[in-house]
Amino acid sequence: MEQIHKTLRDAKGMRWLVLILVSFTMLCAYYLTDAMAPLQERCQTNLSWSATDYGFFTSGYGWFNVFLLMLVFSGMILDKLGVRFTGVLSIIIMIAGAFVKYWAISGHVDGIFEMHLGSYQLLAPTAKSAVVAGLGFAIFGVGCEMFGITANKAVVRWFRGKEMALAIGLNTSTGRIGTALAMFTPVPLVNMTGHLSAPVILSLLLLCIGLLIFLLFGVLDKKLDKEEAAAGISSDDEFKFRDIIDIAKNKAFWYITALCVLFYSAVFPFIKFATNLIVQKFGISDTFAGYIPALLPFSALLLTPLFGSMYDRRGRGASIMVLGSLLLVFVHLLFSIPSLNNLYIAVGLVMVLGVAFSMVPSAMWPSVAKIIPENKLGTAYAMVFWVQNWGIMGVPLLIGNVLDKYCISRHVQKMVDGKMIEVTQYNYTIPMLIFACFGGVAILFAFLLKHEDAKKGYGLERPNINK
Repeated sequence: MEQIHKTLRDAKGMRWLVLILVSFTMLCAYYLTDAMAPLQERCQTNLSWSATDYGFFTSGYGWFNVFLLMLVFSGMILDKLGVRFTGVLSIIIMIAGAFVKYWAISGHVDGIFEMHLGSYQLLAPTAKSAVVAGLGFAIFGVGCEMFGITANKAVVRWFRGKEMALAIGLNTSTGRIGTALAMFTPVPLVNMTGHLSAPVILSLLLLCIGLLIFLLFGVLDKKLDKEEAAAGISSDDEFKFRDIIDIAKNKAFWYITALCVLFYSAVFPFIKFATNLIVQKFGISDTFAGYIPALLPFSALLLTPLFGSMYDRRGRGASIMVLGSLLLVFVHLLFSIPSLNNLYIAVGLVMVLGVAFSMVPSAMWPSVAKIIPENKLGTAYAMVFWVQNWGIMGVPLLIGNVLDKYCISRHVQKMVDGKMIEVTQYNYTIPMLIFACFGGVAILFAFLLKHEDAKKGYGLERPNINK
């Protein structure tokens, strides 16, 4: 009779404890990702940035991940050295990037160094502080994306064959709490301290706490390694360069990757500009305006586990992605209509966007684990995140340029921090149509993925829980 070996992952309470530890660290990382989003107007006034400068800074998140292929290397490190080493390394990188970002946002850059070549200023017309802040964001982005793929692989390892989609959904939605905090707290923090860099200081504290929490996860994960070794269960943490070729030959992988970059390009850059959009379109203060985009991650927090559990028990992963993409287009098209300027409509649309933001990730990330074998999963997630970072990097820069070139409606005098200054007003119709176009193409790839699954039998429409 075959002996059944029990490990920590078979203990329900233990694997859920692991999820809590990993997810809390994800929350700490996500705070800095969007901490400056409610402060776009204040960056433009206090640091003399334009919308293009703000878009340039925001695009910095993906610079190193995209151009230096850091995400691909991150996947190799993850598959070769495992989740514990990669997780700690990623948090240390995030802390380093946060320090650079703090230095730039706190106003220590302009005037400290000048880069000139004769009479030509190398960093003109973009403000030097935006460049250095973007550099810090780029370093942080390497660590944040590295931790994202690490967290996904850790959750898959502990929950495969069990509540995998629910666990990934909870991990993702817990990260959204960090995004929600980044919508709520920055403006009050700045008002209370008088320093634009206060949210970055808070993020540094959160990252240090996250590091300690992840070290505790490492203790449990190492114990699982020992139990699996004693039971004769081989480790899958072994990378081979041909894995990249094998993954690249998989058509379904490219469909889900294209869906990912298009979907997130219509969500994450929207969050970066959403507070300013709501301030200008609906005529409310930036303090209150930040609360409305915060409904998006809160909706995701509540609904992502619901859709993940639905996928675990009933399947229909590809269909969930199609429906979520359709909702995305619906929201952005309605936001683009100038006459729809009732604040209650904005609240309703953001909540519907939260539903879409719950549906697609709750089905997408577990589906990657069905398409790609576990020993190649770190590299596969890294390749998806790498392509996604092209959108995260390029779209904010595109939107910032479009706003400055085509969408300036007027200049008004406004009281900011006790000073009367000139503020640029924008019409966000064109940017919202751009976001809607991304969602429209995402629908196409969601249907292609569903068709490929029907042909190859990956099981995207089947439940995840082994009965």
